[in-house]
Amino acid sequence: MIRVLIVDDSPLIQSLLTEIIGQTADMEVVACASDPYQARELIKQHNPDVLTLDVEMPKMDGISFLKNLMRLRPMPVVMISTLTQQGAPITLEALEIGAVDFVAKPTANVADEMHSYAQMLQQKVRTAAGANVRRHAKASPQPSRSGADQHIEFKLSQLIAIGASTGGTEAIKEVITRLPANFPPVVITQHIPPVFSKSFATRMDSMCAMTVHEAEDGQQIKTGNIYIAPGGEHLLLERNGGKIVCRLSSAPPVNRHRPAVDVMFNSIVEQELAKRTCAVLLTGMGADGAQGLLNLRRSGAVTAAQDQASSVVWGMPKAAIDLGAARDTVSLQECASWLIQQAKK
Repeated sequence: MIRVLIVDDSPLIQSLLTEIIGQTADMEVVACASDPYQARELIKQHNPDVLTLDVEMPKMDGISFLKNLMRLRPMPVVMISTLTQQGAPITLEALEIGAVDFVAKPTANVADEMHSYAQMLQQKVRTAAGANVRRHAKASPQPSRSGADQHIEFKLSQLIAIGASTGGTEAIKEVITRLPANFPPVVITQHIPPVFSKSFATRMDSMCAMTVHEAEDGQQIKTGNIYIAPGGEHLLLERNGGKIVCRLSSAPPVNRHRPAVDVMFNSIVEQELAKRTCAVLLTGMGADGAQGLLNLRRSGAVTAAQDQASSVVWGMPKAAIDLGAARDTVSLQECASWLIQQAKK
C-alpha cells in the first residue's frame, strides 16, 4: 500500500485528491497538511511514501519546503502545479530541486474530465513511489561555454535525437549543458505540457553553450542549435531539398503522448536519416521511444539508453534495452561525453 500525504492549504483540493487516491486498491491518504510546518510533523508521524505538494501555501511556500525536504529527508514528491505561464518556471524549479513529477491543480471544469484526471494523478503518484530520489545539493557551476570540447571537429552531417519523460527535464539539462557550441544539431522530445515547453526551452537556452529553441514548423535544423518539441504537438523531421526541417503535427497521441518520442524517432527512419543519427532514450515512465529506437538501430543509427542507477524512472530505457534497441547503456553523467565521442570526425 502506497501511503500518501497531501500538502495543500485548500480543504477542497485536499478532499478531491483524497477521493481520487482513495479510489485505488494500492494507495491510501494517511493525512492532509494545510501548511509545511504541519506537513513536517505529519511526515515524522506517518512516514509517507509520497507527498503531493502545492506551490503556494501560507507560512512557507512549497519551493522553500521542498528544498529543506530534499536536503534533510529526500522522498518522492508530486507537485500540484498551476499550468500557466506564471506557474511553469516555479514547477521547473521544483523538478530541479528534486520533485519527481507534477500534475495540474484541479480547476472548476475538472468534473468534465474527472476520469482521465484521476487516472493521470493515480499513475503519477504510483510512479513516484518507485522513483529513484536523491538528496538535493546546491547546484554545481554550469560547464564552461569555452571548454576544450569547443575545439573538437564534428561530423557535419551528424544528427542527435533525444527522448525523455518523467525525470527528463533534469536529465536533459545534465546532457545538453555539457555540449559545446559547435555541436551537431539536437532534436528533443520530452513529455511536457504546452506552456511548460516554452519555459523549459528558454531556461535551457540560458544555461547552454548551444542555442535552444522551442521547435517551430518549417524551422531548419542547424549546427549549434537544439530543438525541443512543443507541448501538445509531435515533432518530426523532414527533408526539404538539401535541408532538414522541423515539422509539427497535431495528429492523435501515440503511446498516450503528444509529443511522442516514437513519432520523432520514426520520422528520422522514414526520411532515411538514421545512418547519420545518434539517438538516446533517457528516464521516463512507460515505453514510448523504445520501438522507435529499435527502428533507428535497425536502420543504421548509433543508439543508447540511460542506465537504471541514474534514471529517476527506469521505464522507457528499460523497455528499449529489453527490445535490443540500445547498442550502449550509459549513465546520465556519461551521456554527454558519449554523444561527443560518437559525433567526432
